[in-house]
Amino acid sequence: MSVFTDRPIVVAGAGAIGCFVGGMLAASGRRVALLVRPRVKTEIERFGLRLTDFNGSETRLGAGQLALSEDASIFHSAGIVLVTVKSADTGDVANQIAQHAPRDAVIVSLQNGIGNVAVLRERLDGRRVLAGMVPFNVISMGEGRFHRSTSGDIHVGADEANTALALSVPGLAVRASRDIAGVQWGKLIINLNNALSALSDMPLAAQLASRHWRRLFADQMAEGLAALKAAGITPVSATPIPMGWTPALLRLPDTIFNAILGRTMKIDPEARSSMWQDLKQGRKTEIDYLQGAVIALAEQNNVDVPLMRRIVALIKEAEVAGMGPPGLTPQQIRG
Repeated sequence: MSVFTDRPIVVAGAGAIGCFVGGMLAASGRRVALLVRPRVKTEIERFGLRLTDFNGSETRLGAGQLALSEDASIFHSAGIVLVTVKSADTGDVANQIAQHAPRDAVIVSLQNGIGNVAVLRERLDGRRVLAGMVPFNVISMGEGRFHRSTSGDIHVGADEANTALALSVPGLAVRASRDIAGVQWGKLIINLNNALSALSDMPLAAQLASRHWRRLFADQMAEGLAALKAAGITPVSATPIPMGWTPALLRLPDTIFNAILGRTMKIDPEARSSMWQDLKQGRKTEIDYLQGAVIALAEQNNVDVPLMRRIVALIKEAEVAGMGPPGLTPQQIRG
């Protein structure tokens, strides 16, 4: 029996990313099950899934085209488990997988940050756990609609079973990577902008169109790249532009930068970061797993990252205030 074709793909923690990825897999004929919260289960049962894309495409699925459950026993026959929970919930979902999933199921982390795979491997001793990277944003629009607002292909660590190929379907390309750690660090450095997007309360496209915001992003990125260099880590760019060039490109005049961005990445005019969504909905963000991971690395290697520390403090203030994205200016963020 092939774990890829004869058994379901189970999405562990189907929020925006999980519903979009699981839905696209189901639309291509894969057997898919979603472990979901009650609110999401009710929404999908009522409206089905409507998956839209920045390029104008749309895919619709009825609730009966995938299995939905709030109970972790849904892992019982999984061939592949896609972990899409927030980083803080990784340990809990790993325990559920350990209790219910077959030992030969392949576990793939499609989460932000770089520490989740270590947690999964520790809790799932002896099982095959692969790291992955999702470059695009997905926004939950309500009534079963999940909108992919930026471009990019998913990357999964290369393995002998070619799990990446098994997960690749039309409209959802998945590529095998032999340097998935470098790919994850590259995504994390880009994800440092999530906090700026959240603090600005601006769509990503509008924020990146402003040189003042890009300079702030570039300065934060330069701190991050310095910390990685001191630790001997080489991040892999998800675009044709080398990671080391990116801060300089961000500082270019608007006209030049926008021409370059248009050739390398597509962004929906209303695209927002996941951290913006967290503040909007009063949830705790993943700042400790993004900026926090770089700050920890910087401390280990005596690298100063004052701007990054300032940004972490502002996000935590916004979390405590519970008033949503604060709408700060670049000058206010710099302090």
